[in-house]
Amino acid sequence: MRQFGVGQPVRRVEDRRFLTGRGHYLDDLVRPRQAYAAMLRSPHAHARIRSIDTAMAEAAPGVVAVLTGAELARDGIGTVPCVSGLTNRDGSTMWLPPRPAIVRDIVRHVGDTVAMAVAETAALARDAADLIEIEYEPLPAAVETGRALEPGQQAVWEERPDNLCFDWEIGDSGAVERATAGARHHVSLTLVNNRVVVNSMEPRGAIGEYDDGEGQYTLWSSTQGSHFVRNLLAEHVFHIPENRIRVVTPDVGGGFGMKLFLYPEHVLTLWAAKRIGRPVHWVPDRSDSFVTDTQGRDNITRLDLALDDNLKFLGLSVQLTANMGAYLSNFAPEIPTASGAVMYSGVYSFPAIHVAVKGVYTNTVPVDAYRGAGRPEAAYAIERLLDYAATQLGVAPEELRRRNFIKPEAMPYATPLGLTYDSGNFARNLGDALTAADIAGFAARRAESRHRGRYRGIGHAVYIEQSGFPPDEFAELRFDPAGTLTVLIGSQSSGQGHQTAYSQLVSEKLGVPLDKIRVLQGDTDAIAFGRGTGGSRSIPVGGAALMHAGDKLIAKGKTIAAHLLEAAEADIVYDDGQFTIGGTDRAVTIEAVARAAFNPAQLPVGLEPGFAESGHFTPPSPTFPNGCHVCELEIDPDTGHVDVLRYLVVDDFGQVINPLMLAGQVHGGIAQGIGQAMLERTVYEPESGQLLSGNLTDYAVPHADTLPAIEFSYNVVPCRTNPLGVKGAGEAGAIGSPPAFINAAVNALSELGIDHLDMPLLPERLWRAIRDAAPAKAA
Repeated sequence: MRQFGVGQPVRRVEDRRFLTGRGHYLDDLVRPRQAYAAMLRSPHAHARIRSIDTAMAEAAPGVVAVLTGAELARDGIGTVPCVSGLTNRDGSTMWLPPRPAIVRDIVRHVGDTVAMAVAETAALARDAADLIEIEYEPLPAAVETGRALEPGQQAVWEERPDNLCFDWEIGDSGAVERATAGARHHVSLTLVNNRVVVNSMEPRGAIGEYDDGEGQYTLWSSTQGSHFVRNLLAEHVFHIPENRIRVVTPDVGGGFGMKLFLYPEHVLTLWAAKRIGRPVHWVPDRSDSFVTDTQGRDNITRLDLALDDNLKFLGLSVQLTANMGAYLSNFAPEIPTASGAVMYSGVYSFPAIHVAVKGVYTNTVPVDAYRGAGRPEAAYAIERLLDYAATQLGVAPEELRRRNFIKPEAMPYATPLGLTYDSGNFARNLGDALTAADIAGFAARRAESRHRGRYRGIGHAVYIEQSGFPPDEFAELRFDPAGTLTVLIGSQSSGQGHQTAYSQLVSEKLGVPLDKIRVLQGDTDAIAFGRGTGGSRSIPVGGAALMHAGDKLIAKGKTIAAHLLEAAEADIVYDDGQFTIGGTDRAVTIEAVARAAFNPAQLPVGLEPGFAESGHFTPPSPTFPNGCHVCELEIDPDTGHVDVLRYLVVDDFGQVINPLMLAGQVHGGIAQGIGQAMLERTVYEPESGQLLSGNLTDYAVPHADTLPAIEFSYNVVPCRTNPLGVKGAGEAGAIGSPPAFINAAVNALSELGIDHLDMPLLPERLWRAIRDAAPAKAA
């Protein structure tokens, strides 16, 4: 094991510049002659635009331009696309609504863009936007997920009067019916997976430029994938070749899925830059982000489980309603379907499963991927169902799980939903976690809490997710004539520590010290290709691409080293940064080989100068991280306040690249998952569609004191389908934590007869649940 190689807890090399204020985020950039944009947003969730008067805004001090949807349409600018269409269960193709960057006729959610002001400063642009006069005809709004399909609801789109976006299914409904016909036990549960606002620390933003001499656009933006954004801009918006658009992503302060997508502001800053002949800068405030960033989750799920006399699962039926919002973001239909629905088998052996998903339109902010992207929703539903079923059947939740786990010897295991798990020991994770949590001593701890007038509960959840899935990723290893190595890769860091992780992989492969490795991401002019970051793919897929490039680089290096050492190429051995003639002490370093590669006089005849190689890796299948979370908490019945007393997790991420960074990823994911389960409540007023929780005064997020120190450990079960043996870890913490927390809270209040509570468990909700349950207990 090398000093800075795979498996070492190397501190993040990028953190020094971040902690000393030397990061380069979007709002740090100032382009020459930069103007500033402000967007005018609709105050209505649903309204017809009757007229727009921009005269006062255009006459305001410092104003460069005021733009509306009319100019956008006249210039032939395309709409923001959804690139993830589905086939409905009846065989029809789902309809994809248009999403113009500026709305001309009907606004469909609070925050829809209706005009744009560009001025010499950001303050002047905001002032000008406020001077634009728009006459609206308000229309009724459809807001609630569970009511969107009801007869008589207002249609978000005239083309879809029933608000049905898609009607999709997977699995075999007939097999479920046959398997459950003679079942001894039936358990049903309906639950809510609440909508969340992403709230990355750094907001989105964009700077658009246009070079009239070159006929090229440049977009600077805080994204999770420059190449993806460039592709959509070129193909769907501006209808020009991709090489006429450059997208540059600087440092990114958090993304969590939300920054992966193309947004109207990307389009508008580029379009405005071309019109005025100057760069155009836009960065929102936090309230603007609340009504324009894609949001997450927002499902209502009914589950029907059938079991035999031995409490073995026979079949599972799932009916899910997923809120898409007013428009379809780039991947929105895929999140509750191909990404999430296929995971309803969990870690359990189900003979038959059927999942039916209906997507619905509402007059709310569009919904798309948020950390886990459908897999947290599936894990939450299954793990809550397991605890609920255990309560109804009078068995311990861990016992019900153990009876139905997929066993290690069954791997590879084909689920009824089309996935094949390659590896995993779920019972071991559960056993290790419960032992570490001292489940045997919980009864005494609960009694002590009751003596103090508090309710104590313990809950666990055993999750699995798919990550590291196709398509491919690209990486290049490029030495310069001085012998310094640059890594160019198509993924994008948004705080995960890619610079460190990729440097460790390369150091392990090539034996090059970390301080001689540079990592470049995010510039489409410098990096040939990339898929961006999402689905915990960066290390399983991007890392594997790096290894392929490393193999090719070593092969070329052996050819050069053999020439330099006057030996046969077959006799050259590479290890720890040196090419050696096997069985001798004659060697040459990789840095010396790199320098020689740029001197044709030192190369074999016919060998092309230079020392760089690229690699692609296409995963043959997804990887499947898994683990067990345990949460122990107390509830104060007088206030409904929750104290999380202890939180621990045992994960299986396959081979571990950097245990220190791995723990950080898990900690962050758990905090976000607990935030959703405990604090984060997105509230739309049902009649008007106004977002009532539209800022951080009204929308709570986790603080440092929300959680105790998280106890993290892992079991290494290498992935059999990934060349690195890794499984991915970026989203796992947010997947296991919501059900573990809710299971613990329900367990705490079980003596009151409470067997289910929906997220988020705000103090008021818990206080009311305790108040309402107390008379029933007394009776």
